[in-house]
Amino acid sequence: MRELPTGTVTFLFTDIEGSTKLLHELGDAYVDALAEHRRVLREAFARHGGVEVDTQGDSFFAAFARATDALSAAAEVQRALEPGRIRVRIGIHTGEPTLTDEGYVGTDVHKGARIAAAGHGGQILVSQTTRELADEGGLRDLGEHRLKDLTASERIFQLGDGEFPALKTLYQTNLPVQPTPFVGRARELAELVELVRHHRLVTLTGPGGSGKTRLALQAAAEVAEDFEGGVWFVPLAAIDDPELVGPAIADTLGMRDEVELHQQTKPMLLLLDNFEQLLEAAPLVPQFARSNDVRVLVTSRERLTLIGEQEYAVPALPVDDAVSLFSLRAQALSRGFEADRDVAEICSRLDGLPLAIELAAARVKVLTPAQILGRLGSRLELLTGGARDAPQRQRTLRSTIEWSHELLDEAERAQFARVAVFAGSFSLEAAEAIVEVDLDRLSSLVDKSLLRQTGEGRFFMLETIREFARERLEELGEAERLRARLAEWTLALAERAEPQLEARDQTTWLDALEPERDNIRTALSAFADQGRDDDALRLATALWRLWWHRGPTAEGARALETALASASAQAVPDRIKALRALGYFAHARGAWAEAADFHERAVGLSRSAGDLREEALALLGLGADESAQDDLVSAKRHVEEAARLASNIADARLSAIAAATLGALALHDRDYPRARALFERSLVDVRGEDFATVVNLGNLALTALRLGDIDEAGARIRENLELGLRLHDHLSTVHALEVLAAVLRARGQSDLAARVLGANATLREDEALSLQELEAELHEETEAALRQALGEQRFASEFETGASTELAEVVETAVSRLAER
Repeated sequence: MRELPTGTVTFLFTDIEGSTKLLHELGDAYVDALAEHRRVLREAFARHGGVEVDTQGDSFFAAFARATDALSAAAEVQRALEPGRIRVRIGIHTGEPTLTDEGYVGTDVHKGARIAAAGHGGQILVSQTTRELADEGGLRDLGEHRLKDLTASERIFQLGDGEFPALKTLYQTNLPVQPTPFVGRARELAELVELVRHHRLVTLTGPGGSGKTRLALQAAAEVAEDFEGGVWFVPLAAIDDPELVGPAIADTLGMRDEVELHQQTKPMLLLLDNFEQLLEAAPLVPQFARSNDVRVLVTSRERLTLIGEQEYAVPALPVDDAVSLFSLRAQALSRGFEADRDVAEICSRLDGLPLAIELAAARVKVLTPAQILGRLGSRLELLTGGARDAPQRQRTLRSTIEWSHELLDEAERAQFARVAVFAGSFSLEAAEAIVEVDLDRLSSLVDKSLLRQTGEGRFFMLETIREFARERLEELGEAERLRARLAEWTLALAERAEPQLEARDQTTWLDALEPERDNIRTALSAFADQGRDDDALRLATALWRLWWHRGPTAEGARALETALASASAQAVPDRIKALRALGYFAHARGAWAEAADFHERAVGLSRSAGDLREEALALLGLGADESAQDDLVSAKRHVEEAARLASNIADARLSAIAAATLGALALHDRDYPRARALFERSLVDVRGEDFATVVNLGNLALTALRLGDIDEAGARIRENLELGLRLHDHLSTVHALEVLAAVLRARGQSDLAARVLGANATLREDEALSLQELEAELHEETEAALRQALGEQRFASEFETGASTELAEVVETAVSRLAER
């Protein structure tokens, strides 16, 4: 074999599409066809300066010193194979791999293989890196795609003009981006994929650090195409209340509660990660698995012990895979690193546990493999007598973490223990304020793989390491003091954010609070444990808008109810806010009478306290509750009373909310001129407040439509959708799309209007949202007119096209058509 190129190398991967099916179809002739296929590839590689690196079955891996040569070879292969039955998919990527005695290693090799796997027979896919080097015509931009290795999105190009199905890449998923490629475990991955495809509930079990989550994520990525409803990752490590499992799942899916999950009809896979501390919630899991086409994949240190549960015990990494993992991590720190016998021995002594191997590999910056092995050996011998009731691998992992911990200096050990007070992730500012950590020590912990950093600059610990660090924190005797400081810091943040959550910067502040959710839960728990019930109520009431706008509302309601029940009678201002917020949450789930009761109590308490603003807000909530129960007389009386109070105290924002609520009542009464005037007044006063602006724009669009002003309706609804989609406000989007369809119909764009109705039907089904009375009436009018204009068959075709197309694509097309007028 010719010498493999080094430096910048272009990789070419090939694979036969449908080889098993082809074998059955061709029978004995398949052998000759396969031989001809191999001849064509090898001759093309040789003619263009390529070197065959590896071949397995019907797949080839070749390397080229120049990107243009790889593209030329690929094009020649496809031309030569085109007349035959064998169709080959080809992927090409360029990088700077490490060349060892065993061949190429590095992330670029994995990426090239994944690009090939995303294609179809007869197709040539090219990475952006290769495209930039090749200076080749005929490359078509296919856009950004997430490959199934779960790394960041990759821009992919196609060589040639052929038309092919959509690439086999990830969509409809929130699977987190992984910083490194998946290594090894081919057998385990194949076995797990088969289990997921044939069973409704599969649980991966194993000790902390055994790679359960990474294996589950990769399996979920591999089967993503099987689930039209998406593949959804639900992290549970930071939750310790079993009652929050359902709301956490609903929140991940953008649903109000878990009941909506049972109502969805598209095939879906849920990946519930780190379930071991929530086993009391295990009976909830089969309820999801019994839902229409919902499958559940769970990771846990302990099986759930449920009927029908398929357990898959995650084994240790085989030695070869373990060495590959060690090498890949080590090469990220030391580019010229090559594995030797000591590395294999390290992996063997660490029982093939991925986390232990990664921790050991992190030491190659300062230690040779022989030195690592020497230190690791003595540490493992020292800790062989661990807790008898701990799993053996957990003891081994504990030994590895202990060994890494011993390499820290005294100051680093103290900081390592102290940052364990955080749940989930934390910011540098929080660490500085609460545990008085300095950046150098924090960076050192990151370098030693005891702490990790997100793309947003936040820090977090793997859960297994966090457990170990919390033990050290207890030994320091600082756990309660730091929990109290975390709670106080979180309360200060919440109360600083509270006024901004109803101001122009509300979206910015919601985004800032979002990553603190786990710390918020810890703070609420800390206040309760310390008997600081009034502070718990202060925290919950300061943050109710976070749960209201971003969910899950069930968690917000539970936090408010718990805090309200324990707080003192003297905490009047916060009790009023809690009652009002609980009224909103009850209203959102359709419990109108319960909502009215909360709001009536808030009205009474605010009157006793002389708080006119809170009284007005509670009256507005009460009016909405009464309107929902068709008591329009009482609703109007209470809303007008709230408007008078707002005027008396000269609160412009409150007056704007009251005006919008009165506008909604006028719209309900078909008094469109009055409704428009009220909505316009409200819009002027709330401009810059995103959520209030979206509501007013939608109401103004509907009002303009009813007044026959199609141009204004189009302008308003375009602005509404552009803002609402950016905010992920599905409720306003559902109502806006009905107005959009009506505007398009009025302009004679009936085909696009039917597609918008189809897209909205899918959105309503996915989110389990219903139309309000006025929108439902508009929908019936629009659909009837479209059926008449297009005919039943064409209407059904356009409607189905919209229903099966990505919502953003339909809306973008429709909005751009509106802008043309």
